[in-house]
Amino acid sequence: MKRIEFARLILAATACAVVALLLVASPARAGKRNEPAQQVSTVRVPNGGIQPQIGIDDRGLLHMVYFSGEAAHGDLYYVHSGDRGATFSVPVKVNSHPESAMATGNIRGAHVAIGRNGRVYVSWNGTYELDRPEATKPWMKHPMVFARLNDAGTGFEAERNVIHAAYGLDGGGAIAADKAGGVYMFWHAPAPGTEGEANRRIWVARSTDDGKTFGPEKAAFDKPTGACGCCGMSAFADRNNNVYVLYRSATEMVHRDIYLLYSGDRGESFRGTDVSQWNIGACTMSMEHLSESPAGVLAAWETMGNVFLALSTQLPAGCPRRSRRPGKQRAVNILAWQATLAARRW
Repeated sequence: MKRIEFARLILAATACAVVALLLVASPARAGKRNEPAQQVSTVRVPNGGIQPQIGIDDRGLLHMVYFSGEAAHGDLYYVHSGDRGATFSVPVKVNSHPESAMATGNIRGAHVAIGRNGRVYVSWNGTYELDRPEATKPWMKHPMVFARLNDAGTGFEAERNVIHAAYGLDGGGAIAADKAGGVYMFWHAPAPGTEGEANRRIWVARSTDDGKTFGPEKAAFDKPTGACGCCGMSAFADRNNNVYVLYRSATEMVHRDIYLLYSGDRGESFRGTDVSQWNIGACTMSMEHLSESPAGVLAAWETMGNVFLALSTQLPAGCPRRSRRPGKQRAVNILAWQATLAARRW
């Protein structure tokens, strides 16, 4: 397993936060194995924003969502760039409910996915409380929020809560979108009627119409692994519409292992496995990241102060192996992380 490599374009993190936007060459322009490494440029997020999340569509257009405001209650903004980050478009506000996003802890902020025809989707943990008289505690009232770019590409439709029954957000959720109109919202929360990290499940709400509608959530994985309450997670759909999820468990409260889930049927079912073990009786507030390279989907995570990376095909989760396409040059791989919890502005 390799520890200091990553994808051709990535925001990655350890137990702290993603802070830097790294722009590197695409595979078609990457150098050969023995050529000097290309220089990596850091690009300041527009308007002093923090916690940038990015994606690149099939046309090479860069899409970014970033946070602005007070850490406990702020707003999300969207920009795009057609010149690899040299300039950005005029910011567009993502959230329709005022100050509905948060940056606290660096775990619960925005996630972005690019779907069919380059449509942008954003998810985040909502700050406000819903009107749920049956909820006995405030943490059972917060929404898992979704917004999508409108058909004209000029703004975002009104944000929506996708949770039907599995309330109890703590750590961050994730989002993935495929090229066939599938959008997948993930979060972890206790099974209804229960509490505690060991009772947390990974939930998925799925859309098959480009995010217009979502069905009720269901547990993504049938194994009772629990989920690390204050930890984040990552999701990704590859070019073949396979869906991946990376998260930290909390089995018996002390087995906080990294699990990789995989779906080859567009989210109908998932299988998974434990890929990295860590026994610790505390919430580690860690994050994970998934990205695609010419060799396949890459997974990165932090365990015991170390940052790890592996191809999904190297992990025992039953993921399909991808043969390297002939004539493609070697991609540039970058892994980046922040070593402190401070939300620095880039």
